[in-house]
Amino acid sequence: MNTAGMTTARATTALPHAGDRRMRAARTTLILLGTSGLLFGLYVLFDTVRITRLPGVALWIGAAIVLHDAVLAPLVFFCGLLLRRAGRRVTGTIVLVVQAAIVVGSIMTLIVVPAIVARSLTSNNPSILPLDYGRNLALFWVAVALVATVWSVVLYARSRRANQRPSSRQS
Repeated sequence: MNTAGMTTARATTALPHAGDRRMRAARTTLILLGTSGLLFGLYVLFDTVRITRLPGVALWIGAAIVLHDAVLAPLVFFCGLLLRRAGRRVTGTIVLVVQAAIVVGSIMTLIVVPAIVARSLTSNNPSILPLDYGRNLALFWVAVALVATVWSVVLYARSRRANQRPSSRQS
């Protein structure tokens, strides 16, 4: 029996690496921060929202989760899939730019839609919701699309230029 092999095996399993300890500390810190944020959010929710309004808040949160899982996540996934199928012409960074634009626009839509609905329900006092939120949301989507398009064109031009330039390793 080789005792040297057993002690080495025990030593590698018994003593965690420094990277493992750092990773565990980072995870623990992130879990504690996330839990603290959730608890603070619950405190603020129950402190500032009347009990009679909680079902509406729960409905909005539930709808946001359903919209994320049923619409946003598949849209971002299939958009990335279609862009990746475009072949070598589209780099991974362009796919990320388009996906980020979809995510940013969708988050803004989730934030603004309740104001659009509230404005359509309470038109007797225009000073409560004075802006045209539907038009502003459409303009926001146009701006996001323009920024994503310009950014993608710049990235595409850079990647084409880099591919056409001879490598310093080539003879």
